[in-house]
Amino acid sequence: MSLYLEIPQLHPQFPYRAFLNDGMTIVYPHWHKEIEVIYASRGSVKIGVDDTVVELKEGEIFFFASGEPHYFLASPNSERYVYQFDLKLFDESFLRDTEESLVALFAQGQRHSRYWPKVFQEKMIDLLVELYHFEEQPTQGKNYFVLGNLHRLMAEMYLHLPKRSDQEIKETPTAIHRKDSLERLNQVFEYIETRYQEVITIEEVAKFVGFSPYYFTRFFKKNTGQTFVTFLTEYRINQAKFILANERLPMIEVAEKAGFSSVKTFHHVFKEAVGVSPLQYQKKMNL
Repeated sequence: MSLYLEIPQLHPQFPYRAFLNDGMTIVYPHWHKEIEVIYASRGSVKIGVDDTVVELKEGEIFFFASGEPHYFLASPNSERYVYQFDLKLFDESFLRDTEESLVALFAQGQRHSRYWPKVFQEKMIDLLVELYHFEEQPTQGKNYFVLGNLHRLMAEMYLHLPKRSDQEIKETPTAIHRKDSLERLNQVFEYIETRYQEVITIEEVAKFVGFSPYYFTRFFKKNTGQTFVTFLTEYRINQAKFILANERLPMIEVAEKAGFSSVKTFHHVFKEAVGVSPLQYQKKMNL
């Protein structure tokens, strides 16, 4: 199964999003560091998990831990709610010594609600549906409502989420089994997140994670399906999209804030990737 790294376009300061997909929206095999929760609101949704296909029936929930490969097949007459969020939304210093980390909670937990206690599944559905309603009816303090529900989700999972068997966990390439690689990649992601506005070289990043430039180049391509330069460019383009959609700034400032060396380079790279110029994109998003 050929995989690629997905970079969900989440708000830099509030890395969460929720959206609705119909059953004919096909998603190819991929993985990402963010947690993803799926709720089948109508019909049956076919999800590719590792090398098998799981049929998520109407009213059921399925989630993917950080770094867990998955994909979606065509599922006519169905709809699914999709929730993606970065675990850095949560302050894990609140956890007591007896409580495992959020990464372990998701990696070891039973992903399919078919095997959850019924009352727990119903509670989770209520919280997820309410979360999506915040997207449909934006209100003052929306992010606090969203964060409140996400914290309630975490609390319910700590209390009631069944754990998978050791054999099930062993057979799944979750973040626990890809821990070393995922930790290295997260170091790279965090490096980019904090320094994308600066000039970044492969040599600098390789040194930061303790690799030679040659080994780092191979490691990054193997684990993400793309080169580091491509990844960095896509990240900067996504930053530019966010700025263009939310701020009215001259293009020279947009280019600088997104990490591009010049307006000319920014214009060329953005248009080649997005299909329209930065200015056209800005006008489109601010209609």
